[in-house]
Amino acid sequence: MNYPSEANNFLADHVALLNHSYQELLGDRLMADNYANMALAKALFYAPFVLVSHNTDADPVFNYANLKALELFGFSWEEFTQLPSRLSAEPSLQSERDKAMAEVSRKGYLANYQSVRIAKSGARFLLRDAVIWNVFDSKGNYAGQAAWFADWRFLQ
Repeated sequence: MNYPSEANNFLADHVALLNHSYQELLGDRLMADNYANMALAKALFYAPFVLVSHNTDADPVFNYANLKALELFGFSWEEFTQLPSRLSAEPSLQSERDKAMAEVSRKGYLANYQSVRIAKSGARFLLRDAVIWNVFDSKGNYAGQAAWFADWRFLQ
């Protein structure tokens, strides 16, 4: 996928899957306002919270990040969308991350998730009250996982 922009409708089709899956699993919307697909995709791209997703590869790779995620993790779109999502966590936290991802796979979502993540610069940050959920395509096929969080702080 290319960097979200007017030219590609801010990846509205992909963002619609993230939003629809979130609504189906959690009974809520990613944004309170009712937007048409492209307007929602644009609003989510520029939102003040983090929204990311990864694909279904054996070693899942990020396939979406909004602007806040790119800023927080310190990657360009091209870098981030080539990054295996496991590398967003330090090696010492891989087993904890794997357990969380397995729980999401089993239950459909995980709310109130808290963990430490690492930016490209090596800066570590604690994310709190995150939501991770399974993403399904329009036919109900598993299409990956997504995460949302608005609460983080950098660690020393």
